[in-house]
Amino acid sequence: MNSRTAINAYANVGLSTDVMAADPHKLTSMLFEGALLTITKARHAMAHDEPAIKGQYISKAIAIIGEGLHASLDREAGGTLAGNLATLYDYMVKRLVHANAKNDVGALDEVAHLLTELKEAWDSIRPQVVHPPVSESSRQAGYARV
Repeated sequence: MNSRTAINAYANVGLSTDVMAADPHKLTSMLFEGALLTITKARHAMAHDEPAIKGQYISKAIAIIGEGLHASLDREAGGTLAGNLATLYDYMVKRLVHANAKNDVGALDEVAHLLTELKEAWDSIRPQVVHPPVSESSRQAGYARV
């Protein structure tokens, strides 16, 4: 993961003050949260006929997905999964552009649903990332998790 790219994208959209202290896994979770929050705000602006505000929030969501989540993918290490996520992120950006142009709440909801599914899956692996399981050979050699 290119953490610096993700940090810069997240900081540029002004969604967090503690980005610099986040580990790469937490940073990605924060990107998901930020995108979901901006989509919620765009939906609210759309419902209240505030096109300029709607556009600003959709632009922020696009930046988080395109410049944060997408740009932070490690295609070498991630292989097929990273490629599939890149395609999904591209699709989300297209749906957000469509939502902005057509005032399509359904498109916003679709992207929010996809992001929620990804965030839940990402967050569910946090224990393994933060505290990877100790192998039997490591345990026998005396390398226990502290």
